[in-house]
Amino acid sequence: MSSKRIVLTSGKRKTAVARATTKTGKGRIRINSIPLEIFPSELARMKIQEPLQLAGEAVINKVDISVNVKGGGTVGQADAARTAIGRALVKWTQDPELRSKFLHYDRTILVADSRRKEQKKAGGPGARAKYQKSYR
Repeated sequence: MSSKRIVLTSGKRKTAVARATTKTGKGRIRINSIPLEIFPSELARMKIQEPLQLAGEAVINKVDISVNVKGGGTVGQADAARTAIGRALVKWTQDPELRSKFLHYDRTILVADSRRKEQKKAGGPGARAKYQKSYR
């Protein structure tokens, strides 16, 4: 029964939503069916690898993680995938030491960032700025 173990987790950032599926395997990580090693954006790849590096080789080489990400931009998707992977590793290992290591390093690995774009209001070009006026 333990060989069929699957852990499902999710992560969010702005409008991006990531869903991670974790199974026993050889350490393959895929983001939208693309292996992490050849992921297009280097900055996003490095962000996604943070929880993997903190967890260590012993944990990573035993699991395969497949992440599906939708919505948002490149960095938002990377942050969402990072949260989903971090939660998956903690749930898979059930190790309180790993959880505290993630929280100590960066809380957003396990806890979603609640910040959103502020809505634009009438009377200006953005959320807070007002249109300028001149009397001369």
